[in-house]
Amino acid sequence: MASSSSSASPLQNPKKLGLVANALKRKDKFIQFFAMTGILLLSVRSLGQKYRMHDLLEDTSALKQEEETLTNRINNIKQALLHEASLEPTGIFASRLRLLFGED
Repeated sequence: MASSSSSASPLQNPKKLGLVANALKRKDKFIQFFAMTGILLLSVRSLGQKYRMHDLLEDTSALKQEEETLTNRINNIKQALLHEASLEPTGIFASRLRLLFGED
């Protein structure tokens, strides 16, 4: 009876297969699983890059607008300085500013 109980035990609890044995047994399912996982990871990466490109485009437009604002401020300051310098009777200050600004 002892031998029959020991032989009945493996029938009730079938031997669990390891990961490699399971992979070999169901090779097509594992290949499909890894392919789908790869596709999912590529999709997530692509989505991240899409949002990054969108953010970069927003940054680019903000920087262009800031550059335009700064250029306008610089030109306004130059014009104000040249106007004040032109009020001086000798004209030395105005000529020096035109030389510095590269205007002849």
